[in-house]
Amino acid sequence: MKITSIEVKHYVKKLDPPFKAAWDPKPREKFASTLVYVHTDEGITGIGSGDLMTGFEGHAHLFIGQDPFAVERHIQVVDNIDFHYGRCWPLDLALWDLIGKATGQPVYKLLGAKSNKIKVYASTGEIVTPQVRAERAQQFVKDGYEAMKIRFHHDDVKDDIKVVEEVRKAVGDQLEIMVDANQGWKMPWDIKRTWDLKQAVQVARELEQLDVYWLEEPLPSDDFKGMAKLREMTDIRIAGGEMNRRWHDFREMVNYGSLDVYQPDVALAGGITNVKKIGELVQGSGHIFSPHTWSNGIGLLANLHLSVAISDCPFIEFPFDPPLWTPDRRDYVMKEFVRPNDDGEFVMSDKPGLGFELNEEDLKKYEVESAYFGE
Repeated sequence: MKITSIEVKHYVKKLDPPFKAAWDPKPREKFASTLVYVHTDEGITGIGSGDLMTGFEGHAHLFIGQDPFAVERHIQVVDNIDFHYGRCWPLDLALWDLIGKATGQPVYKLLGAKSNKIKVYASTGEIVTPQVRAERAQQFVKDGYEAMKIRFHHDDVKDDIKVVEEVRKAVGDQLEIMVDANQGWKMPWDIKRTWDLKQAVQVARELEQLDVYWLEEPLPSDDFKGMAKLREMTDIRIAGGEMNRRWHDFREMVNYGSLDVYQPDVALAGGITNVKKIGELVQGSGHIFSPHTWSNGIGLLANLHLSVAISDCPFIEFPFDPPLWTPDRRDYVMKEFVRPNDDGEFVMSDKPGLGFELNEEDLKKYEVESAYFGE
């Protein structure tokens, strides 16, 4: 089998009403999905999705004529492209989807199949009042979830802490609560100051009293020493790494002892091939591997396959904050939306590859020439 061609296509769906993401000062009026199609001479096509594939143009010839099973060779080329241009990791997802289809196996079995299921945590995205967040948390309990994540980004962090207090009061010990401080990275137009170590320590100590499971991205993603100091100064688990670009970032974070929970996203930082290595590295060092999954359903599925294959973490992130962030908005490129079962867990199917089909009718409606990060 040989790769014959690679296509990159972009799709954008308008969001009405807009989604007010906590990490973005600009309300999201659109949601973009980039798809990568890897075609072969045997008629099998692998499909991946995630980042925009910026910098891939002009490099398809490096893969055409190659064996799609040579993933270690291909990931080295993608890593080189990442160094010079941008994140083209969705190509790796497409290759694994293709390999699964060619062998008739789901990707998680090809990766190790440590389990076939995992619990989810409902990952919220909006800034809302403490009362509204508490009501939504109570609904999560009714819907079978055992954990949720709350995102910070009020102008005054005391208002963020009030949200956690109200949620804890409403749900008691029925939910584990994670908190995302949204200090690790910024959208291009966001120039506000991020937390320093002292502020992160103060917040962490407040959240300790509320029995928060982890505090995510409390400092810039390149402040490896600062996160290590924070981890030493507090009892709460420190999480991060969702947007760190390359494998060596995680090697250095492990060496510094920066994090308790490592969250590389296969769609954004390394593909399945490299993130599997990162997951094994951090778990072998006594830490938790729990991928970030905030892209679309294809990216979620890719992280899910890897997580059930190798992860010891009790939860995987499920982006879900109704009414404005739901599977129908997130997964519009797919024929079937990605949802957990009534017990708040994902149970893997035996469908080959990543196990999804595209919604061809909607793809025709939403296809555009180009998209950008933030749509």
